Amino acid sequence: MSANVSEVLRLLREEYGERRWQPHRDPVSTLVATILSQNTSDANSSRAFHTLMAAFGGCESVAAAPPEDLAGLIRTGGLAEIKAGRITLVLQEIQRERGSLDLDFLKEMPLAEARSWLMQLPGVGPKTASCVLLFSLGRPALPVDTHVLRVSRRLGLIDSRTNAERAHRLLEGMIPAKDVYSFHLNVIEHGRRVCRAQRPRCGSCVLREICPSASFWDSG
Repeated sequence: MSANVSEVLRLLREEYGERRWQPHRDPVSTLVATILSQNTSDANSSRAFHTLMAAFGGCESVAAAPPEDLAGLIRTGGLAEIKAGRITLVLQEIQRERGSLDLDFLKEMPLAEARSWLMQLPGVGPKTASCVLLFSLGRPALPVDTHVLRVSRRLGLIDSRTNAERAHRLLEGMIPAKDVYSFHLNVIEHGRRVCRAQRPRCGSCVLREICPSASFWDSG
């Protein structure tokens, strides 16, 4: 059994509101911010990003700095040395391939090609690529984080054994392009508030009647 996608979209929209796309940061800044967000909290990664930008003024200066200088500024985001090295490599690779730190050309590429281009950068996986495409460029790429993966499995939209990489392809294929942004943000909100990893609050869940996992958690 699985929940109906249109019903999931409708119920989440009624609960958390309609999410209308608006541009976040420029694509390269989003790429850096998403690398910083890996394996840490939103608050810590945001603090690390703002500290980095305050110190260097922009991604061009970040690209030219030694990785050890970056690491000293992003420690609040965790894994500072690893992330600093990755950011340096990614920015320098973009400059080598494109001649500048400008990713606006990805707007005109077919979505699959744009994602593949980003994923050939060192350390960039499907989630990071999708964040850049969705949040900065308004492309219907669906990032699958831990909340999206967990909620989608429990709803039966994907199999419980589906990994995050495959989930990107499967979920993107079933969510209408116009609803990808809203689905992503609303599912994350739902995962944080209600469909938590431990002790989900099924009794107050707006998806309870269409969720095949609700009875399991009630009985547990």
